[in-house]
Amino acid sequence: MRVFMFPGQGSQYVGMGKAAYEKSQAAQKVFLVAEEITGLPIRELCFEGPLSELTRTLNLQPALTAVNLAVLEDLRAKNIDADICCGHSLGEYSALYAAGIVSLEDVFRLVMKRGELMEQAAEKFPGEMYAVIGLKREILEELLKKAQEKGIVTLANHNTPEQIVITGEKEAATLAASLAKEAGARVVKLKVSGAYHSPLMAEAAQEFKNFLKDIPFAPPQKRFFSNVSAKEEKDPAKIKELMGKQIESPVRWVEETQNIFAAGGREFIEIGPKTVLCGLIKKILPPEQIVINAIEDPEKIDK
Repeated sequence: MRVFMFPGQGSQYVGMGKAAYEKSQAAQKVFLVAEEITGLPIRELCFEGPLSELTRTLNLQPALTAVNLAVLEDLRAKNIDADICCGHSLGEYSALYAAGIVSLEDVFRLVMKRGELMEQAAEKFPGEMYAVIGLKREILEELLKKAQEKGIVTLANHNTPEQIVITGEKEAATLAASLAKEAGARVVKLKVSGAYHSPLMAEAAQEFKNFLKDIPFAPPQKRFFSNVSAKEEKDPAKIKELMGKQIESPVRWVEETQNIFAAGGREFIEIGPKTVLCGLIKKILPPEQIVINAIEDPEKIDK
C-alpha cells in the first residue's frame, strides 16, 4: 500500500514550491485558494521570503500547507494517489485534505487559525523545545520527572526510537536538556518561539476546539492515521476531537508509523519540502521491507 506523508514546521526554506507552481496548473490553483482564504502573500513568502517572515508561525503554517498540497494536486493530476494519508504535526492538516476529510478552503481556514493561536500562546506562555538524540524513551521520562520540579516539561514528538523532542517552560526544559546531556544524549535546541505540543498550549487548544465546531469533517476517503491516537481513525467526529487536542498533545510518530506498517503500508512518499520524514521512517521501520521516496519537484513526479 502507498502512504502519502506530509511534513510540518522545520521543513521550510525560501524557494519552496516554486517549481511546482511554475509547471503545474493544479499546483497554481492551490496557491491561489491559499491566498484568497488567508489574505497572506503566500507565493511571495514561499518563493522570495525573507526567511524571517516565512518562519513566523502565523505565516508558515498556511505557506507550508500550500506547498504540500500544491505538490499533492500535481501528483493527482498525473493519476498518482495514496491508500493511506498521514502527516507530522502541522503536516496532519495536509493529510486531512488528502484523505478527503476537509475541503481545500477549510484546510487553509484551519491552519491560519492554528498558526494565529499558536503564535499568541507562544507570546503569552513562552517556552522552549529540544531534540534529544540517543536516549531511550523510558530513561528520558525519568529525567523529565526530576526537571518537572522546576515547572512544566513533557515529551512533544516521539520522532524515532532514539530521537525525542521535549517541550515546556524555559527553566524546566533547560534543566531537562542538561540532565539528558549528562546521561550521554546529544541535545539540540529547536528554533521555535513556543512550547508546542505541551500543556502551555491548553488555552490555544480550547479556542481552536471552538473554531473547529463550524468546520465540516467528512468520513475519510483514504485511510487516515492520527498523531494523537497513533491509530487509524474513521469517525469524522472523533477525528475532529483529536485535531482539537493535537497542539497540546505529543506527536506519537513512532507508534503511528509502526501501525501504518502493520496495516500494510509499504511505499512511503513524503509530499512537500525536504526529506525530514523520510529520514525518520528509515530509523523506525525495516528498510528492506519498505520503499521510501520524497517528492517536491514536478520533474521527480514525471520520473
